[in-house]
Amino acid sequence: MLPTTLVNSGSQGNGVLSPRDAARHTAGAKRYKYLRRLFHFRQMDFEFALWQMLYLFTSPQRVYRNFHYRKQTKDQWARDDPAFLVLLSIWLCVSTVGFGFVLDMGFFETVKLLLWVVFIDCVGVGLLIATLMWFISNKYLVKQQNRDYDVEWGYAFDVHLNAFYPLLVILHFIQLFFINYVIISDSVIGYFVGNTLWLIAIGYYIYVTFLGYSALPFLKNTAILLYPFALLIMLYLISLACGWNFTKMLCSFYKYRVK
Repeated sequence: MLPTTLVNSGSQGNGVLSPRDAARHTAGAKRYKYLRRLFHFRQMDFEFALWQMLYLFTSPQRVYRNFHYRKQTKDQWARDDPAFLVLLSIWLCVSTVGFGFVLDMGFFETVKLLLWVVFIDCVGVGLLIATLMWFISNKYLVKQQNRDYDVEWGYAFDVHLNAFYPLLVILHFIQLFFINYVIISDSVIGYFVGNTLWLIAIGYYIYVTFLGYSALPFLKNTAILLYPFALLIMLYLISLACGWNFTKMLCSFYKYRVK
């Protein structure tokens, strides 16, 4: 059961925060606190971050219930602890090194691949998606009767990280065991297995993203975030009919980028 909303001790008699307390709740102040904790590993709760990673696979709804708790206790939806980001970065590095090994890349090629995956695939695409979802949700999904509420950009980025983690594990870890011996072979079973893993990974990304925004009580019509499933399934069926191998194309692209 979630705790009841606490009244902030710094609020004035009418429930409005004092100027000093309100300054601590600005986006800039929250961002500064988050970035500052990146350099204090002892203050990070890695055990809880590992719990979140586990439940993002088994029961992602439980992860977002914790976001409700954070809002009630700390007056923000976004994470204030960078432990999840740190562990995700470690996962990203390890899985990318494994990807480079499977693709028989040299040391410098693997480093280039790592930089590309971290700064383009994860951070760059994540910033783009988070900003786009932040704009769309605040522009079109906020309930009219709750104009005082809005989606925090930090929360939108957290939703992306939550959805990106299962995708990363499926495509950059589980898939590694099948690439050389099954997926990149010129056979029906090869592109069937590879494309099916892509279907599961992107489908999981869409679903976890939907859960993230549907967890916000002041948003409406969040079911539209599930609509990309139809396009995803259509592309999957077309790829099987045409013999497209998404994993093989990705491997060729990565090898081209690190040359």
